[in-house]
Amino acid sequence: MADPVLVEVTRGTSVESVHRGAVAVCDASGKMVLQLGDIERPVFPRSAVKAIQALPLVESGAADALGFGNEELALACASHSGEPAHVETARTMLTKVGLDVGALECGAHWPTNQNAMVELARAGGKPSALHNNCSGKHAGFLTLNRHLGGGPEYVEIDHPVQRAVREAFESVTQESVAGWGVDGCSAPNFACTLAGLARAMQFFAAANPEGSLREAAAARLARAMAAFPEMVAGEGRACTNLMRAMGGKVAVKTGAEGVFVAILPEQKRGIALKIVDGATRASEAAITALLVQLGALDPGHPVVAELLPPVQRNWRGLVTGGMRRAPGFC
Repeated sequence: MADPVLVEVTRGTSVESVHRGAVAVCDASGKMVLQLGDIERPVFPRSAVKAIQALPLVESGAADALGFGNEELALACASHSGEPAHVETARTMLTKVGLDVGALECGAHWPTNQNAMVELARAGGKPSALHNNCSGKHAGFLTLNRHLGGGPEYVEIDHPVQRAVREAFESVTQESVAGWGVDGCSAPNFACTLAGLARAMQFFAAANPEGSLREAAAARLARAMAAFPEMVAGEGRACTNLMRAMGGKVAVKTGAEGVFVAILPEQKRGIALKIVDGATRASEAAITALLVQLGALDPGHPVVAELLPPVQRNWRGLVTGGMRRAPGFC
């Protein structure tokens, strides 16, 4: 059975395109209070799980040993835009470990922030691995690796760093890994069900800062993300704009191929969704609709019309259509 339509794109009075997907919302009791589509089908959560990948960094004591603050922890959970603050924070993390950019295994790409890209090009510079959107995560991996005493190939599936990540992943999703693949940054990405991913986000949402090492680490990472949304993504990005709109009370994170998650500490709820066709515009619209429906996001905030635009205009300013949540969704 096909997953339901979550988002419709209109032109004139007609539906021009649709985006199907699946949604899981887990509450404090572990119950799925909202379930749409096949939430038991394994998916690659991609960058939506960076907070999980950062759990061993914090719970091991490696982050505290080097004096990492919340900005650095937020960057460890980030898919950043390569803005100067992102690059310099990643560089600082590496310096604290006693390493340089050459230790990063994520590869190099131009900043995705246009201003940062233009400035780098104008200065005659070239992108390095520090500009990679995952450089904070990898700096976190290298920090953990220093603590564990592993070899330099920290992205290998059997490396102590990735074994620690896998154990944390299986613990918070409450299921065995359903396979793995190589992510865009060369690190392993473990597959899980959307139900498991929602359970993991609920673990972060309900984590007691005074609880176990894992709970304290989860609570700290969620707080860091919500407190420094500009480090998690960047200016003009959906994750940053949504977290700012919610006043630091909710942490959200996108992942490639239409994945989005949210951590709602006040409600002790976790959200996970996946758009079947992988469209970012649809995952951003769907998470926005869900956050509004759950009372976490003010429906009148400008970010709602930005990510779920009821009206879209062409270059002449003429109304051409819009986007909307499909009937039956939220």
